[in-house]
Amino acid sequence: MLHAPRTRVLRNGIMKPVSSDKLVLDDIVIFSSGNQICADAIVVEGEVSVNEALLTGESDEITKKPGDSLLSGSFIVSGSCKARLEKVGADSYISRLTLQAKATQKDEQSEMVRSLNRLLKIIGIIIIPIGIILFYQSFFVAEESFANSVTSMVAAVIGMIPEGLYLLVSVTLAVSTIKLAVKKVLVHDMKCIETLARVDVLCVDKTGTITSNEMTVSEVIPLSEYSENIHGDLTELLSDFANAMASDNITMQALKARFTTPSGMEADRITSFSSANKYSSATFHGTSYVLGAPEFLLKSNYGKHQETIEQYSNSGNRVLVYGIYDGTPNGGPLIENVLPLALVLISNPVRKDALETFSYFAAEGVDIKVISGDNPITVSQVAKEAGIKNASNFIDASVLQTKEDIAKAVRQYTVFGRVNPQQKLMIIKALKAEGKTVAMTGDGVNDVLALKEADCSIAMASGSDAASQASQLVLLESDFSRMPDVVAEGRQVVNNLERSGSLFLVKNIFSLLISLFSIAFALSYPIGPAQISLISTFTIGLPGFLLSQVPNTSLIKGKYITNVLVKALPAGITDAVIVGALVIFGQVFAVGSEDISVAATMLLSIVGFMILYELSKPMNLYKWIIWCASVVGLILFSVLLNELYSISAMSLRCIMLFVVFSILTEPLLRYLMLLTRKIRNFYLKRKGRDSEMI
Repeated sequence: MLHAPRTRVLRNGIMKPVSSDKLVLDDIVIFSSGNQICADAIVVEGEVSVNEALLTGESDEITKKPGDSLLSGSFIVSGSCKARLEKVGADSYISRLTLQAKATQKDEQSEMVRSLNRLLKIIGIIIIPIGIILFYQSFFVAEESFANSVTSMVAAVIGMIPEGLYLLVSVTLAVSTIKLAVKKVLVHDMKCIETLARVDVLCVDKTGTITSNEMTVSEVIPLSEYSENIHGDLTELLSDFANAMASDNITMQALKARFTTPSGMEADRITSFSSANKYSSATFHGTSYVLGAPEFLLKSNYGKHQETIEQYSNSGNRVLVYGIYDGTPNGGPLIENVLPLALVLISNPVRKDALETFSYFAAEGVDIKVISGDNPITVSQVAKEAGIKNASNFIDASVLQTKEDIAKAVRQYTVFGRVNPQQKLMIIKALKAEGKTVAMTGDGVNDVLALKEADCSIAMASGSDAASQASQLVLLESDFSRMPDVVAEGRQVVNNLERSGSLFLVKNIFSLLISLFSIAFALSYPIGPAQISLISTFTIGLPGFLLSQVPNTSLIKGKYITNVLVKALPAGITDAVIVGALVIFGQVFAVGSEDISVAATMLLSIVGFMILYELSKPMNLYKWIIWCASVVGLILFSVLLNELYSISAMSLRCIMLFVVFSILTEPLLRYLMLLTRKIRNFYLKRKGRDSEMI
């Protein structure tokens, strides 16, 4: 609903945009640079370069002419064509491929969900033998009634299952998705909310991310090789060139806006801009003109004009060479010489909010890597203006020939210029091989492969369809300053779900330990299912959900499951020790099992509210309201619905035991928390020393 893909269709001689899911067989559609092909088609007019890497894994650009097939899922790199739809919907190539992929592959999951899955598998295995042993012991050994034996066993099993935690995770992520949508950020995959919060390297393109998505031709500099008498009027030549080309990228749009006085010559042949070879061309009456990156056009003659080019690049301009090619370009690498006629300077202003946005990421410990197809000097200058740390540390990626070169470069450099699409992909892979969690922003077809490889991919909605469809997040207003909001939302989700997850696991740890205690000492499980539900509602479920919505932008550290267990372990052990001791003392002082059950419920509630307070720190008004409301709710339900939750009046002996053990809960929990922190700090220091030695 927020960003539905649309396709240009010719119907009844009129071109109009149509939602891609409304296309039908034999529709004539128009595809141009940046479009993702939405249905299998046959080219009927025009010529395009297509990348089928998302289908075949091969990143080569394939030229498609009339009569050639276009496969859905591929995307147009350059050019424009009209095509007749041959297969749509479920019959298309991409649909069949998707069905095969779903049948053979599992969905990729976030670190948090993977941890919960592993935890649930372990619990699912453990509860079966424990449940059977508890029932056997109660029914056959202790000769309890069948109903009491089942009830006792069910209470233990329920206590060990983190019921509601999956629901809490799903609801929290769904709420975050809605909140981001309100901020004009479209979430394609909910796991990316968590992933972006863990990112430690952010790869950005220059155009559309650091700079605005608009370009203007600031100046044309004639070179010494140009002669008006021989070559003609330069403005007219550039106007003819711009008039022949399609407006399929913002550079060409800038040229068309500046050069508006063509002579009327028709081009015999054109090749649209290729991000791999970095030029476009037009041939008029046997003479081919090219426009593109100086290094790629001038090759060995680059040194002659290097000083002039770098002078303008240092001012932040994008510098293009316009010249005559001694041959006929075919879209591939240029082999013959180019006679340079002029330098075309294109300005691309830095976004107003870029400095503030990149300062935020620097403060949060996120490294920035700028990856661009432009001249590295230009990109470095623009990155400096945007306040990116170490922006003067740049390299020309055209000198990086091997994977080893790129792996070494990602450790040394911040700015990468003259990067081709395959190198972008290799840079992302190299960063991930270093153990980094990598996010990438992009808006062009040359970014698609790298976006698919990144842990979290972000596209600008004003960019190509292919980039938007390949990304997990789409900035609908193409506003990069929204990124801190997304990171903050992700951190809120992860940090708060760690806290809520700890609340759930306190009960699970207690139930596991007390079940083992009951088996070891041939005792019945001391608490009933209804009492477990009462405790879960007011010390776990209600406060856990409310706390998951509290703003929390703290830096995420460590693994989800480790953090959760470390916070939950002291309270779970405290519960088990206190309730286990209560059961033993109850037998010594001949206290009835019903009294012990009520006293154990109240003790678990006390510990539950203590750990809820600890996990809520630092406290504020909202958190105090949650804490107090939970306490009041448990008291009211215990009094008003006492029969439903099996809460009855305790005997005097039981009350005395309850008071004694209530007093012991606080110091026991405090010292266990202190011991857990010391053990973890010792482990982290030892781990740090080991990694330094390695």
